[in-house]
Amino acid sequence: MNPEPVQSTLPVGTASISTFPQTFESVCSSIERVVRGKRPVIQLAVVCLFAGGHLLVEDVPGVGKTVLSKALARSTGGRFSRVQFTPDLLPSDVIGTSVWNQSSGEFVFHRGPIFSNVLLADEINRASPKTQSALLEAMAENQVTVDGATIGLEHPFMVIATQNPLEHQGTYPLPESQLDRFMMKLSMGYPGHDDELGLLLNTKIEDQTSKLSPVIATGSIPEITAALEGVHVADSVAKYLLAIARESRSSDRFILGISPRALIGWLRASKVLAAAQGRAFVSPDDAKSLAVHVLAHRVIPAGARYGPADASAAIRELLDSTPVPT
Repeated sequence: MNPEPVQSTLPVGTASISTFPQTFESVCSSIERVVRGKRPVIQLAVVCLFAGGHLLVEDVPGVGKTVLSKALARSTGGRFSRVQFTPDLLPSDVIGTSVWNQSSGEFVFHRGPIFSNVLLADEINRASPKTQSALLEAMAENQVTVDGATIGLEHPFMVIATQNPLEHQGTYPLPESQLDRFMMKLSMGYPGHDDELGLLLNTKIEDQTSKLSPVIATGSIPEITAALEGVHVADSVAKYLLAIARESRSSDRFILGISPRALIGWLRASKVLAAAQGRAFVSPDDAKSLAVHVLAHRVIPAGARYGPADASAAIRELLDSTPVPT
């Protein structure tokens, strides 16, 4: 998908915290035209985008994971690429490969689907660890290394990976180092009664996302992200987040605690959420509302079989046992 340049509701050069609530709402409303009844999920995905993070969506097939990804790219004017991860997928299928050009007598690099603004890594856990690792450098540093040469990726660059929580045969679970590179982990869930009835009554075989028009310019997103760094974080709030992280590392309730990368991502997402609500400062409630989505997939609770419910419960216990600043 390569949409034509559009006149954005927020042209490049005008990004500010004060205009962000309108920008955030316009993107969410655009996505909601094709992903109905999932407003909280949409909002979290948009927060992840503007926080410069990557998103892991774990849910059963057919609940709208791909549609959400395409709608997010389409609504922000970004280039969208999709890779179906399979056991025989190679790293070069994701990054690209150098091909010998006989006429010029040299190798020419052919870019892979990773050179996009939104990359959908569909069923990421079906590919081998070698292929999964092709994303690690890109997700952490916004660049790839090919034949010893470093190539920068476009800004913004967001990976949305999906996996099925029920089907484990022939899959390769994501290692902790890769999970830690996803800012958030979400679940779509089944649609509500009225929304699912609407799907049944509107069964036209067409790509609904193709009808969406960009509501902001892709080039404005890095500027917006930079502007959101100006959202104020009081020392007491920063110390509150740090206290939770350090407790997770020292507590016998966890085998693996909250990493510094997770802590930074948690704060950045909290800034975006605060700005989306029209505030120029982060409150403890912002951080608490995002905690499970940002932290649960990165920690390993003690005595658990690494299930998401156990990790979520452990994070909630941390929040309940840590004094909230006033």
